[in-house]
Amino acid sequence: MSIRGSKVERNSVSNQPHEIKYEAHKEGVSQKEIKGAKKSAGNQRRNIEKKVK
Repeated sequence: MSIRGSKVERNSVSNQPHEIKYEAHKEGVSQKEIKGAKKSAGNQRRNIEKKVK
């Protein structure tokens, strides 16, 4: 039985435009900055948030 929205999904940021936009809005930065942080920090949401702050 699968559970919708597994932990893996919640802890990472994919390359989908809506996820980049959400993260940028949440952190108060541009989408470009999120993409840059994603390149250097990887897909983990907490690492991206640390990098942007």
